[in-house]
Amino acid sequence: MNNTKSNLFNSGNMSQYSIPILSRFFDFLAVIIAALIAFKIRFFEVPFSNMPDNYLLMISYAALISLIVFPWFGLYRSWRGESAFHQFRIVLIAWTVVWLAVLVALFSFKASAEYSRIWVTTWYFVALVTMFIVRRLVYHLLNIFREKGLNHKKVVIYGAGALGSEMLNRVQAAKWTGIDVIALFDDNIDLKNKKISGIKVITSGSDLPEYVTNHNVDEVWLALPLRAEAKVKSIMYDLRHNIVNIKLLPDIFGMRLINHSVGEMLGFPIVNLSSTPMDGSNRLLKAAEDKVLSIIIILLISPLLFIIAIGVKLTSPGPVLFRQERVGWNGEIFTMFKFRSMPVDVEASDVSWGGAKNKATTKFGAFIRKTSLDELPQFFNVLKGDMSIVGPRPERKVFVDKFKDEIPDYMKKHLVKAGVTGWAQINGWRGDTDLAKRIEFDMFYIENWSFWFDVRIIFLTVFKGFVNKNAY
Repeated sequence: MNNTKSNLFNSGNMSQYSIPILSRFFDFLAVIIAALIAFKIRFFEVPFSNMPDNYLLMISYAALISLIVFPWFGLYRSWRGESAFHQFRIVLIAWTVVWLAVLVALFSFKASAEYSRIWVTTWYFVALVTMFIVRRLVYHLLNIFREKGLNHKKVVIYGAGALGSEMLNRVQAAKWTGIDVIALFDDNIDLKNKKISGIKVITSGSDLPEYVTNHNVDEVWLALPLRAEAKVKSIMYDLRHNIVNIKLLPDIFGMRLINHSVGEMLGFPIVNLSSTPMDGSNRLLKAAEDKVLSIIIILLISPLLFIIAIGVKLTSPGPVLFRQERVGWNGEIFTMFKFRSMPVDVEASDVSWGGAKNKATTKFGAFIRKTSLDELPQFFNVLKGDMSIVGPRPERKVFVDKFKDEIPDYMKKHLVKAGVTGWAQINGWRGDTDLAKRIEFDMFYIENWSFWFDVRIIFLTVFKGFVNKNAY
């Protein structure tokens, strides 16, 4: 047998085949056991031997569907080195699809009345928790085995520059992944016979195929810049006779990446370097969040809106609302509402950035600006769809045109809707504070957006967002 993969049947590699099979078996059992636990929770005094046949039929149906659906979501691929949160998210999605298939079957056959709703709902949550706990236990055991030298994977990194060196350091710091970097290859002759983090650099690239064969290498990682297309093709050609996984680690991390990911378009792989998180289901979730919460908030604060409107009208001649064009999502212009806090036409001939605390305001206007109460009409902007409750604060087009060339990544704040409140604002970056720092916080929000992040910001706004030393 060719020694390229002579270790195919050793204990380390056997686990690569046995673990997915065992995982399928454990998931199959988890669906069944969770259903039984849920049944006992709902019908405590009924023994399992007396469980109705239709319940047994539905449990069998769900278990069989899980065997078909779960592989679609990649539940049985290698999760080596990936986060528990990402794994939980995939388990959540996959099991939800199976559970929904159960509900569809119930309604299609008009049998929903024959089953306890409490049982069906409890089954969903018990199975979800059970599958995730079992998975974490299995992978925890695998991590222990890997730390003891079992189930390891041999890797060669081609590219000993900053990216390759950083990847090597991360692998060596995470022994639980079971990844052993055994060599670094690089064309830079200045690195000949040098060591990086204890790993020797081999500068003869032509030796790579023979090295891969002689050392039973499992994977070759190419840590090369985007411009090295010819080199990538050359290495892949040199390794055409080797049975080895080849992975590309493009050196793109010197760029400012926003929600980067790898996808596919018409059969072509695509690397998303900068994209909005408000796409697909996220967009629907964000829209629902904004519509529902804005209606609730407007109803709750309507007496306060009425009182402030009277205060504006009685303390200064002119309209109650101040309307101003701002730049929002995708660079589109919209009219933003605020309670008027300044005398009419105070900025008609003098438009300047900053100096908010020196601008002319009415006495009542100074109060509502200091307490951010002048911003409350923007919930109507949210209801209209021009803004979101949470997002980067919008700016006037004249300032956008000025800052887009002065502040790095300034225009990327428009990848999401502008917000009434935001991550930057509750951290004190508002008013005349450092604009570059404010954009940095906006970028953090866009990169890390989630529904629960929005909830956290809304909650903190109540305590930190209204009265602030930088609000004028």
